[in-house]
Amino acid sequence: MKTFLKNFIADESGASAAEYALIIAIVGVGIGAAALALGSNVTAAIGGASDDVAACADGAGTGVGGIVTDYTTVRC
Repeated sequence: MKTFLKNFIADESGASAAEYALIIAIVGVGIGAAALALGSNVTAAIGGASDDVAACADGAGTGVGGIVTDYTTVRC
C-alpha cells in the first residue's frame, strides 16, 4: 500500500491533461472578450457611418426628395 501511494503521488501523467484544459479555458475567455470588444467597435463604426450618410443627405446641395444635385457643395 505504501508503494502504491508513493507511485500515485509521483505520477504526473494526468497533469498534462489538466494543463491543456486550463490553456483552452484561458484562450476561450480571451476569444470571448475579443469578440465582445470587436462587436461593440463594429456597432459604433456602423452607427457613425449611418450618421454621416444622414448628415450628407440633409446637408447643402440636396434637391427634391434628398437627391444630391450639386456635388461640389456637399463636403462629407
